[in-house]
Amino acid sequence: MTTVAFHTLGCKVNQYETEGIWNIFKENGYERVDFDRQSDVYVINTCTVTNTGDKKSRQVIRKAIRKNPDAVVCVTGCYAQTSPGEIMEIPGVDVIVGTQNRKKMIDYIEEHKKTREPVNGVSNIMRTRVFEEMDVPAFTDRTRASLKIQEGCNNFCTFCIIPWSRGLLRSRDPENVLEQAQNLVNAGYKEIVLTGIHTAGYGEDMNDYNFARLLQDLETKVDGLKRIRISSIEASQVTDDVIDVLDKSEKIVRHLHIPLQAGSDSVLHRMRRKYSTDFYKQKIDKIRQALPGLAITSDVIVGFPGETEEEFLETYQFVRDLGYSELHVFPFSKRTGTPASRMNNQVDDDVKNERVNQMIELSNQLAKTYASRYENEVLEVIPEEQSDEDPSLLQGYTDNYLKVKFSGSPDLIGSIVRVKITESGYPYNKGVFVRVMDDAVKTITTSG
Repeated sequence: MTTVAFHTLGCKVNQYETEGIWNIFKENGYERVDFDRQSDVYVINTCTVTNTGDKKSRQVIRKAIRKNPDAVVCVTGCYAQTSPGEIMEIPGVDVIVGTQNRKKMIDYIEEHKKTREPVNGVSNIMRTRVFEEMDVPAFTDRTRASLKIQEGCNNFCTFCIIPWSRGLLRSRDPENVLEQAQNLVNAGYKEIVLTGIHTAGYGEDMNDYNFARLLQDLETKVDGLKRIRISSIEASQVTDDVIDVLDKSEKIVRHLHIPLQAGSDSVLHRMRRKYSTDFYKQKIDKIRQALPGLAITSDVIVGFPGETEEEFLETYQFVRDLGYSELHVFPFSKRTGTPASRMNNQVDDDVKNERVNQMIELSNQLAKTYASRYENEVLEVIPEEQSDEDPSLLQGYTDNYLKVKFSGSPDLIGSIVRVKITESGYPYNKGVFVRVMDDAVKTITTSG
């Protein structure tokens, strides 16, 4: 049997797409092996969000070529889309596919085997107007199911290359979303994470359907679905309709990731973000009324070109006052090809690192404060795996995204259980098992 090995760099969308590509290979009779092993085909799903992403992608490509010089090496993903010429210059790369036409990858492999010539299958992403369907009936990582509903972005923030690697916004057909959601539930998954490049932009390219309606349909039409998690949602896309759905929903969990990037209006303007701090805060207040106890996580970029000490303090104070449950903090990184990489007044690395450390310290404080509200509370958890340090402990996330470790048997993995938080903390909370929520503990069918 022909073997294939995968390596995924970058975001959750890439991880989802790797599973989709694997499903195509599986249907064509391939066997999946670990990337560190000898394989007939290597597929590297690349990232280009930073220059470092490009560099790491090149390193992994070269590693695959060294591992088996006779293998067919396929490169796909965002870096492949934006820089196919650069990748073609690496001796040993055989097939390049960007962020579309992944279903043609096996045809390209067969073509390469016949001609022994490299195949460049990358086309102009900006002309693409249709969502590329790729079903994922089950996941190699078994307990959490992602469901990609949307592709591309129309925002063109000054620091971001993504519209050029992913194209413009396009939404998946609602019937296909619901069908795949039902298939995932039938395979044993209790929670579905809605994912995309600009998830809540879903439906902006449709006339009579939108994100709020999709959320409603997932809640009412997918039999047996227990939890809906939204991977990321822009404040500018949280409409009153969406807030109304959040308010009435019994399945959407109390956790939203709402990117901020900066808490200073002047920095937001230079970033070309589509909101002010005042607009953002008003949205958060409305969402919190709809979902009491909501955990809000966010992204913050520190050291954006021209960021003064005063602007940084504005962001620091805004973050502190808003009370996030956790932050992802990024030092600004020049991405070649973006307006921000050419801006004057680039912030010195030492200053940037100092500010990053301050922001991470604040995030840790906020995370502990949020978690402490749930000490002695009983919360619902889906255990995902046994703890590396102690296999008698299971770990997983509560509905409001607290990571919990508690004593339990491995057959609980993938089920919804009630756990009492006995000791809050960060990054882990300690808990004790109370009871199973499910009618019966089901094992999840897995794809490999």
